[in-house]
Amino acid sequence: MAHVLISIHQHIATLTLNQPELHNPISDRPTVDALVTALQAADANPEVRVIILTGAGRSFSSGGNIKTMLPDNPDSLAAKDPVDTPVNYQQGIQRIPLLFEQLKKPVIAAVNGAAVGAGCDLACMCDIRIASTRARFAENFVKLGLIAGDGGTWLLQRIVGFSKAAEMAFTGDTLDAETALACGLVSRVVPEETLMDEARTLASRIAANPPHAVQQTKRLLMQSRQGALAPTLETAAAIQALMHTTDAHRDAVAAFSKR
Repeated sequence: MAHVLISIHQHIATLTLNQPELHNPISDRPTVDALVTALQAADANPEVRVIILTGAGRSFSSGGNIKTMLPDNPDSLAAKDPVDTPVNYQQGIQRIPLLFEQLKKPVIAAVNGAAVGAGCDLACMCDIRIASTRARFAENFVKLGLIAGDGGTWLLQRIVGFSKAAEMAFTGDTLDAETALACGLVSRVVPEETLMDEARTLASRIAANPPHAVQQTKRLLMQSRQGALAPTLETAAAIQALMHTTDAHRDAVAAFSKR
């Protein structure tokens, strides 16, 4: 069984984490490889304009596979010699956030259930998060005596602010969907049965826009998240020079002028 399923329809690629019996962990190397490969393929496919990421079954992602954390498990990220453990992370789960930083196309997380630990962080790596009423979020590494080894401390505070991120990370408490909405972790909460329809509708609205403009807008948003104003303005001016020359821009201006 494939660890990640991919389907493409009307410029939308839907990626589904596909280990429902384990609640879709993402820490194992085969899953990391599968997710990285699927994301790269969708991002490189000229037919794809938007990516939706979701989970099979009743969970979005449980994050780490608890079974691989048991002593002497050969798949554990913790090496017998602690000096080797960072390499396991760098060659494993840390490839995922680094890839998300490079993706050109928008990614929507359709959070269908529990998104905990690295699963919560995976949702945070996406550009937009839509939650079903069943969704639950927890930055619960401390409950296992761990820290977020996948970039969660960098990601979460940029979405919900430092204070809320600190509260979530220090307590490991679980947030329901409405609480996640209130703190800005998700942009909307929808009924469980309409989650994928809502995600596809949003993806279709994005896909209807000129793809180069959408992708360059994402590029500027990512740069603005960590950069100063002056270099962001400089990049914006350079990109805008190109946007003014596109057929999509000319056609849109012509259409608006006739209204």
